[in-house]
Amino acid sequence: MNLAYRDIRHNLLRFVMTCVGLSLLLGIEIMITGVYGGLIDEALRQARAANADLWVIQPGTNGPFAESSRIPGDTREMVARTYGIERAGAVTYQSVQTTLEGVPLRLYIIGYELNRPGGPDHLVAGRDIMRKRYEMIVDQSAGLALGQEVPLGTHGHKYTIVGMTRNNTTSAGDPVGYLTLRDAQNLQFELAPPSERREVARGGALQTNDQINAVIAKVSPHVPRDEIAAALSRWKHLTTLTQEQQENLLSTFVIEKSRKQMGLVMVLLVIVSTVIISLIVYTMTMDKLRSIATLKLIGAPDRTIVGLIVQQALSLGLVGFFAGLTLVLVFLPYFPRRLVLEPASIAVVFVITVVMCLAASVLGVRLAMKVDPASALAG
Repeated sequence: MNLAYRDIRHNLLRFVMTCVGLSLLLGIEIMITGVYGGLIDEALRQARAANADLWVIQPGTNGPFAESSRIPGDTREMVARTYGIERAGAVTYQSVQTTLEGVPLRLYIIGYELNRPGGPDHLVAGRDIMRKRYEMIVDQSAGLALGQEVPLGTHGHKYTIVGMTRNNTTSAGDPVGYLTLRDAQNLQFELAPPSERREVARGGALQTNDQINAVIAKVSPHVPRDEIAAALSRWKHLTTLTQEQQENLLSTFVIEKSRKQMGLVMVLLVIVSTVIISLIVYTMTMDKLRSIATLKLIGAPDRTIVGLIVQQALSLGLVGFFAGLTLVLVFLPYFPRRLVLEPASIAVVFVITVVMCLAASVLGVRLAMKVDPASALAG
């Protein structure tokens, strides 16, 4: 006979209500794990989506994601002529804010050269950009439709949505949009008409739009990347980062504070969960002191009593864990940010839950071991 199962059946309503509360708490832990995974994935997604071997950026900077970077547009031709470079593409990165039908819309715009590195790696709907002007590919999370026109920039030009990507967002949760390099340069560097007139009136030279944020380079597999990076830095006076260095900058500096915040929240939730389970198990053990004394009086071994308490604690934690996981999976599409729930992360939370339950049962076990068998005969 399983004493833990019998006791749960005897107090089924209390057990169910306790599991509901724990499922919400453990569900939040799983959600935080998903937010953490999504934060890492989104922070690295843009760098990985470019499928670059080398990033050529402004000298003395860590751009284009960790820091501002601006270099002349003809840098791409210079990089492309370097020994060992198979392909090269100029790119720009910028955040834009617009209003569509009275609703604010924020996008992260990537400008790239057609048929060169830097564009979207996969479309789930529509087609690639074919015209040099006023066409755009955007992520589905923006809530836009194929054929819809979006006004962007100080001149209010409208860009037609021709393609869709999926799960292509930034670490801030902004949907990513792709434009041709020329359109993106106009958005980023073009002056508003009043500013242009004022600049002309004061006799100043208008700023050229032929600026880019980085050059993405694909290296021949027969040439070491580090040698080409060193050559570009030494002879072309440009900072050159490998893909690994770029990802390290993003994960180490750009999202470091967010990672620490997520980690701190996770630790606090684990502590709170352990305390709550400990109090619940302790209370349940106090309600069974007379029964435990009776078990001792009839000669039940200590392992039977310990097993009763530990099994109840594990039952609370495991039922709460799976119920919380189910809640997260059901409401996953409705979260404002994308959650990335890796099997390894869920397994880690599961192990933490088991450890929490075992630690939480210590108070109950200590209380049960102190029970005097003679108290079962007391009136």
